[in-house]
Amino acid sequence: MKCVKNEGSVDRVLRIVLGLIVILASYYNLIGVWQIVVYVIGAILILTGISGYCCLYNLFRINTNKKRKR
Repeated sequence: MKCVKNEGSVDRVLRIVLGLIVILASYYNLIGVWQIVVYVIGAILILTGISGYCCLYNLFRINTNKKRKR
């Protein structure tokens, strides 16, 4: 399966910013297992924002990338 970018630029920037906010909020407000869970969620947001590909978007056939070739 080929991973084609399915996130637009606005979507990618929002994911990266939200991922950073989630990680920082977790660092200052949570402890234990919940902190680790939220770290993983924040890391997933950042990684999908950097890569431009989201497997859930692919599963539900969502594409916010306007530059997609058909």
